[in-house]
Amino acid sequence: MVDPQARFEALVDRLRGQEYRLTPQRIALLRLLVASDGHPSASHLYDQLQDQFPTTSPGTIYKTLNLLKDLDEVLELGFSDDDNRYDGNKPYPHPHLICVRCRKIMDPEVSMAQDLVQQVAQQSGYQIIGHRLDFYGVCPDCRESE
Repeated sequence: MVDPQARFEALVDRLRGQEYRLTPQRIALLRLLVASDGHPSASHLYDQLQDQFPTTSPGTIYKTLNLLKDLDEVLELGFSDDDNRYDGNKPYPHPHLICVRCRKIMDPEVSMAQDLVQQVAQQSGYQIIGHRLDFYGVCPDCRESE
């Protein structure tokens, strides 16, 4: 598990080191990202910031998320039938468990993915620069509510 405060400080240091502005809205967004274990969407992050920063636009959220993505500090998970979701705690390829009912996303603690990447690279001759491995199912909370 990633320490949210340490991750927040690392993100702030990275942005500061690249001479990006650290506005109050951007700081609040970074705090939300590192505190989340549910891979929030941009619209969810925007909704959470509205009480504290009512004049913040969705564009501000998207610009900051794109900046963090370009700096390899956030992992964007795109879905054809849903909003993109963002992982600010593990900004590198890793497996995800996705509930098909409530859309919750979790990070399983498995090492199989790296072994699989190495096996694919060895067998194909490809230099693997990224991957995405998603498992779809019904989460325990949704199964319990049936």
